[in-house]
Amino acid sequence: MMGTGGSRALLLCKSSSSSLVLLLPSFSSTQQRLKSLTLRSPSLRLRRLMATDASSSSPSSLTSCDGAKPTASSNGDGAAASSSTSSTSASSAIDFLSLCHRLKTTKRAGWVRRDVVDPESVADHMYRMGLMALISSDIPGVDREKCIKMAIVHDIAEAIVGDITPSDGVPKEEKSRREQEALDHMCKLLGGGSRAKEVGDLWMEYEENASPEAKLVKDFDKVEMILQALEYENEQGKDLDEFFRSTAGKFQTETGKAWASEIASRRQKKN
Repeated sequence: MMGTGGSRALLLCKSSSSSLVLLLPSFSSTQQRLKSLTLRSPSLRLRRLMATDASSSSPSSLTSCDGAKPTASSNGDGAAASSSTSSTSASSAIDFLSLCHRLKTTKRAGWVRRDVVDPESVADHMYRMGLMALISSDIPGVDREKCIKMAIVHDIAEAIVGDITPSDGVPKEEKSRREQEALDHMCKLLGGGSRAKEVGDLWMEYEENASPEAKLVKDFDKVEMILQALEYENEQGKDLDEFFRSTAGKFQTETGKAWASEIASRRQKKN
């Protein structure tokens, strides 16, 4: 999210040999409907996506209600079971990554509102934040690898809900609910399991500002925004002072403060 100052997705289960299975949506139809649905009713949107696509989900997209994959039939051999598991993993991964493509095409809303030419995407923003985490100095008690992962996950729900900014007038609690619902859907699309849990845990840790890593990555979020603002000012002659004012005094770490100060110093010299 950039700025300047319900109900869960429907789970469809059926009984099969006394076990419950969850039907996840096939992505081919989901991708087309995502483009035409609006931001105003995200809960309804996710329910419609999951309910409609469940009927056309392939066996490879099935996950049990407790997150386990369906087992091979009793008359199948071990090789068949292994092949099925491998195929399911690949299918879930590509579905998830295809949805994440929207992060590359969703433009950051603050720049769009200021009529920036060819504004960066959400993915652009997260990528440079990942680089920031990679090149930052070691800090005692901070896991730099975790920071890199958190940077490339923190805005991932925007693949579905878009870049909601304060200008949209959406209350903070409602924004968080929409993004949580979207993240839950994406983790189910990924197939559940340890990787989906890691994505979800990283996102929640960032949202709650619950660790030294989260505090540092939140600073990178602001640093990346004002660095981008400076670049747009230099390249396009824009006055984007509001973005600098919106972050002033809000940095939580020494690294964030130092990098923000360097950007401010360069901007001052330009003026």
